[in-house]
Amino acid sequence: LHLKKHSFAQLVFGVLIVEDLIAILLLVALSIIVATNSLLSVAFLQAIVRLIIVVGSWFLVGYLIVPPIIARVKNLVNQETLTIISIALCLFLVVVAAYFHYSVALGAFIMGSILAETSLVHRIAALIRPIRDIFAAVFFMSVGMLIDPHIIFYHWPVVLVISLVAIFGKIITTTLGALISGQEFDAALQSGFAMAQIGEFSFIIAGLGVALGVISNEFYPTIVAVSTITVFATPYLIRTSAAISRSAYIILPS
Repeated sequence: LHLKKHSFAQLVFGVLIVEDLIAILLLVALSIIVATNSLLSVAFLQAIVRLIIVVGSWFLVGYLIVPPIIARVKNLVNQETLTIISIALCLFLVVVAAYFHYSVALGAFIMGSILAETSLVHRIAALIRPIRDIFAAVFFMSVGMLIDPHIIFYHWPVVLVISLVAIFGKIITTTLGALISGQEFDAALQSGFAMAQIGEFSFIIAGLGVALGVISNEFYPTIVAVSTITVFATPYLIRTSAAISRSAYIILPS
């Protein structure tokens, strides 16, 4: 919609980053809770402390080692070599995360954050973009193959209710949060409408829940259906948010 440079769009990008961070923590917390069979047990607290120590060491070592190495070899590597190095570093931390029984998404996220601090971040981003698009296509195709249309058909009232709750709930909470943080009313309202969806991390969280046996197999296609509905509705909600904002200015007292 060519709205990236608008003030509300910058706010939305910031909220999305925080959402991704929280989603990563949810993935890790879900695995720990299932492994310890408790939420506030000693084993759970020990697992949290171990997670902080392990992940903190990854960040510390990564920030101390990777950026200096990339800075030294930036004039010596070509595009192919830089692509292989970037992917190898990402997959390395993915394997390390899996070895410690953490979410592989956590390892990929941390290495992406470390590479973002290097002097070649823009070159790496441009080189990785085609590979990212391929993985994204495979991801969404695999998600589509896991959808059971019969389950969605028989549970359409639940899908509709959850979709409405997600849309209106996120509009209200995001708008109120933006207003409380000092944003102007029109920017806050547009941010709320732009955030009225649940993204692809919901697939990953729901899929992990199914794999761990804490939610039923029928719940997964329901979440996928809700996410699809809310994602397709978001562009239309953004387009109408400006008109709704103008109408609200007329109705509400100054």
